[in-house]
Amino acid sequence: MPTHVVTAFLRNGPDVLLLRRSDDVGSYPGQWGAVAGHAEGDPDAQARVEIAEETGLHDAVSLVRRGDPFEVTDPEHGTWVVHPYFFDCDTRNVDPNWETADYEWVPATEIRELDTVPELWTSYDAVRPTVETVAGDDEHGSAYLSLRALDVLRDEAALAADDGGWPAVAETARRLRDAKPGMAVVRNRVNRAVTTADRAADSVEAAAREVAREAVDADDRAASNVASELDDIDAVFTLSRSGTVERALYHARSEQVFVAESRPGGEGIAVAESFVGDFDVTLTSDANVPATVADADAVLVGADAVFPDGRVVNKVGTRAAALAARDAGIPVLVVCAADKVALEPHPVGDSEAGSLYDGDAQLDVCDPVFEVVPARLVDGVVTEEGRLDSADVERVADEHRRWADWE
Repeated sequence: MPTHVVTAFLRNGPDVLLLRRSDDVGSYPGQWGAVAGHAEGDPDAQARVEIAEETGLHDAVSLVRRGDPFEVTDPEHGTWVVHPYFFDCDTRNVDPNWETADYEWVPATEIRELDTVPELWTSYDAVRPTVETVAGDDEHGSAYLSLRALDVLRDEAALAADDGGWPAVAETARRLRDAKPGMAVVRNRVNRAVTTADRAADSVEAAAREVAREAVDADDRAASNVASELDDIDAVFTLSRSGTVERALYHARSEQVFVAESRPGGEGIAVAESFVGDFDVTLTSDANVPATVADADAVLVGADAVFPDGRVVNKVGTRAAALAARDAGIPVLVVCAADKVALEPHPVGDSEAGSLYDGDAQLDVCDPVFEVVPARLVDGVVTEEGRLDSADVERVADEHRRWADWE
């Protein structure tokens, strides 16, 4: 009879957690693997049990994807049925148990270079991000998705390097650039990785790794910079989901956070839940945004793009919040990495009409996901470079245009 096991990859930023198995384990001592263990009963539940036992992490992980089980036959240990999983992890503070001799957070392509348990790359390949998962992700913010795009570029470049496959890498880069047309940072960071590399797959892999590391640092510094502007702010209003905004709020330690539900999608609800215990949190409806903004001391939002003329693209509802902030006399701050400055203005599309109305009446439906906020309603765009004035934004846009010339 085959033995069922779970293999769970944990990801923080652009890196995954690998564990080197101790000499006390019964199989594959000294080899590198992910979190793993026998799947006794429900593999979904067992994956979380193994994560808690082997890393000490309990509530710090969230499931991203589960892959189809596959068989691995080993002459010494028989047949394993591997159930692969992928989790995002919000910390790197791991407390391993006796099964682990060492651990490292590394780019996933390191799996191909290490002495690992059998078919570890196959497990990763079953759950890793793809162009399609980046394009289809409507839950996460653009900074997060730019890292996932760089993950895809890095992984595909590593695979193409086996065949010297620059054409395959270039095609992956093109598809990633178009995966999220409204998210300038996805396009810019892919272009940056490709344009700073030689026209060879292994060079693109290395460049994607470096751009990802710099991207994480840029987002963190942007959050720190805007937090310093919120030192005397007690109550902050925000909407939608932005990892940079969330980090900024924790840096600033404001006492109260107001969060709009953020339709369509409603991701603001999960954001509000995540703040409980750290702030006094109020979740409000989108229709009540103007009244709620009047009770805040500042509006803080992320951006999916900043146009060269200073206009900001963000989740629908941002313009209403900015107008309400103007009437209340409170500042509107946008925090993002400079990589979110777009090459040029671009159309901002609607969502599917059925998300608002699925009746039979012959009417037009306007249900946008994103909108453009005029520059006059924004008091500051704060990046890792500090506040950007109009000249700074145009300078950054010029640089991003140069990155786009790699073809």
